[in-house]
Amino acid sequence: MPAPVADPDREPMDAIDDATTADLAKRLRRAYETGTPTDPIVEARPELTVTDAYRIQQEQVRGWVEAGEIVKGHKVGLSSPAMQQQMGVDQPDFGHLTSGMFHLEHQPITAAFLQPRIEPEVAFVLGRELTGPGVTVADAARAVEFVLPALEIVDSRIRDWRISIVDTVADNASSGGVVLGTKPTPLPAVDLRLMGCSLYVSGELAATGTGSAVLGSPLNALVWLANTIGPLGISLEPGHVVLPGAMTPAFSVGPSETVVAHMNGLGDVTATFGADTASPWSAPAK
Repeated sequence: MPAPVADPDREPMDAIDDATTADLAKRLRRAYETGTPTDPIVEARPELTVTDAYRIQQEQVRGWVEAGEIVKGHKVGLSSPAMQQQMGVDQPDFGHLTSGMFHLEHQPITAAFLQPRIEPEVAFVLGRELTGPGVTVADAARAVEFVLPALEIVDSRIRDWRISIVDTVADNASSGGVVLGTKPTPLPAVDLRLMGCSLYVSGELAATGTGSAVLGSPLNALVWLANTIGPLGISLEPGHVVLPGAMTPAFSVGPSETVVAHMNGLGDVTATFGADTASPWSAPAK
């Protein structure tokens, strides 16, 4: 679990205290439990920094692990210009992927989401440890055992997705769920930068994109992640899944919908949402 991220604009003594961190994490956790989104954190606490937000994220992950979840990887969020524009932020962030976030392809997803959206990504599955700082593209490529097509379900505990970078970081980078394809492909067999992607929502073409939308190449996002969390004492472990970011904008999804992403050279991945879910969310307006 990450330690607070260094913020050059704040002295250590100015960081929020443990009680405030726990209280804000509890506020987000309560949104999970009740199915009711919360107002943006920064509306009540405009002085919060990204450093504070990662401390809140850390507190949430600590609670999940204590409850039996296992950290199975990480995600890079907001790594494409399209997503940064859609979310109104100007930098990537990262979050944790835990065991309960993974859903099987073609099996009805009945997890408790609040206001889910879905986006296509390449999933890196690591075959060796990757530790920053100083990680290069060559280092990252050597650490990848294979890649899979993936669909990430992003979700926000912040009402109406009115997120700042502080809100989304505190909310575990707006993580919701992951569906992995089942056809592993060696990294040298595909050019991730030029790879095309088509996203279909309920049978209709919703968007197209390429791997270059993700920081120029998804590999660059993997490098960014390793070098960002490395100074915090965190390594990317063998077997971990890393989602580098979306190749298209995210699209709202609801019960009974099916989403398919086709990626040239990687194949397809399908997410199927159940008609009966464990949460109060319903099909949102497109």
